Amino acid sequence: MTRLDIEDLALSRGGRRLFSGLNLTLEAGRACALTGRNGAGKTSLLRAVAGLIAPEAGQIGFGALDPADARAAGMHLLGHLDGLKSGRTARDELDFWTRWAGGSEASARAAAGRLELTALLDLEVRRLSAGQRRRLALARLLAAPRPLWLLDEPASPLDAGWRTRLGEIMAEHLAGGGLILAAVHDPLPVPAAEMRITAEVAA
Repeated sequence: MTRLDIEDLALSRGGRRLFSGLNLTLEAGRACALTGRNGAGKTSLLRAVAGLIAPEAGQIGFGALDPADARAAGMHLLGHLDGLKSGRTARDELDFWTRWAGGSEASARAAAGRLELTALLDLEVRRLSAGQRRRLALARLLAAPRPLWLLDEPASPLDAGWRTRLGEIMAEHLAGGGLILAAVHDPLPVPAAEMRITAEVAA
């Protein structure tokens, strides 16, 4: 995947129009930060790109790739909530998500090492801190590489040191031709274009 094209997009939620006429082109090696007040539609836009919400109008394309193929094997969606089961071990969760995304046990262990999770893998997720859970969720991005990262507040529970480390990981992904589209309130730790989303009706 070398590009993401969003043309004249309109999204609604719960019978309310979030926004319309949204246009965005994101090319390989680039990041874009989605900003705006809560309820403006940042998370909904990420979910629409991932194919989880049907647009009311407009198009979402992935260059020459068929959208179904791009969504099946070309992107990661990491939500504001980590999507981890609290009663399972960190190892089981990482292995599950890695296998689901097409990675291997070896790549899962390497990702755990990169994010300093190796000593935590036998702990139940409920025993991890918020920052440790976020690092566990982020590990799937490295364990099963995919070009487009759709991230919702990726750095929110991380301390300053880990935000810097996340920036290094993001920079490496972009340098390798990856793309990042992220909903944020704080600036991304890498250079990024900004698109401010304004809801048509106040949340």
